[in-house]
Amino acid sequence: MEHPSLQETFTRVYGRPATVVARAPGRIEFVGNHTDYNGGEVLGAAIDRFVWVAAAENDTGRCRFHTVGGENVVEWSPEIAARPAGDEAWINYPLGVWHSLADFGLARPAGFDVVVAADLPAGAGLSSSAALELATALALLALARTAIPGKDVLAKIARHAENRYVGVPCGILDQGTSAHGEAGRLVRIDCRGPRFSLVPLPAGLTLWVFNTREKHALVDGMYATRHRECLEAARLLGVELLCDLQPGPALDTRLAALPENLRRRARHVIEEHDRVGRVVAALQRGEIRTVGELLFASHASSRDLFENSTPALDTLVELLRTQRGVIGARLTGGGFGGAVMALTDDSFTPADAAIVQRAYATRHSREPEVIKLAVADGACLL
Repeated sequence: MEHPSLQETFTRVYGRPATVVARAPGRIEFVGNHTDYNGGEVLGAAIDRFVWVAAAENDTGRCRFHTVGGENVVEWSPEIAARPAGDEAWINYPLGVWHSLADFGLARPAGFDVVVAADLPAGAGLSSSAALELATALALLALARTAIPGKDVLAKIARHAENRYVGVPCGILDQGTSAHGEAGRLVRIDCRGPRFSLVPLPAGLTLWVFNTREKHALVDGMYATRHRECLEAARLLGVELLCDLQPGPALDTRLAALPENLRRRARHVIEEHDRVGRVVAALQRGEIRTVGELLFASHASSRDLFENSTPALDTLVELLRTQRGVIGARLTGGGFGGAVMALTDDSFTPADAAIVQRAYATRHSREPEVIKLAVADGACLL
């Protein structure tokens, strides 16, 4: 299904219809907070909120970008060395993909026009950036009449774009989940490969997102700071990546030699990596309450050890813990703003979500956005 305004907007802006439309889902980080770039495993889910990219070639040798509901067309030329900034900075994501196609030895159009639409809230930790990257990659490859590579390669292209051309040192979670998503299944990623597999989500469970409306702006520096801290902790511990280590008494002894902030970061990552495997095992055994306990433990670790939560995120988790039908809840994504994920059974209703909204508003002067989600299929051409 296309976004209802996509083709209409494309024709109005560029005077002709788009020849290609691609769509990619956002994602929920189910568990595995900041384990991906530390060489561990992570569990995600593609969700039924999407970014659409409509595109057509042009003969100008320039790249033009517009968004449904936006006012301006942003134009860029390969001769321009400076990176777009300010209100135009968002085009670094599709431009990064355009550059990355060449880095991977793939054909790309010389000039093209794009319209982007989304029903995925930006800045909420649901990875609108990865969805934009994957949808752009599919659209540009189709314009260049290039055979679409496998999902693993698509995810790597999109991650390369974000790492090298946007400047966010993310792991493969976001792009891998958006590429490999499948309805009714979680995506398990061993980030060392990376290797991807699917884990069924038991029937009768639902995912909800409670968006604090605090902007989740990773490129502003906190994500990069945590990334550097993790690499430094690994170096001091004598391993390549933190997820080479296992929880236990021997780890406690080694961590004691680290500076306090690095000790907290390392403990979170190593124990969170262990939680991913425990969540998968509990899902496979049908031990849903154990899954919930592990999700709450994940949030507590993010709050106390990795320090990437916020008072608003903590409030939501605290409120959700008291509601009927809530199995578990935790921040989702990089943190420092964004959203909380809740895993619920069928007894949790919109009326229950509204109770959480109102209680949150009394503390933070605004209601969170609430989105009920289904687990969806991954990126595709339409």
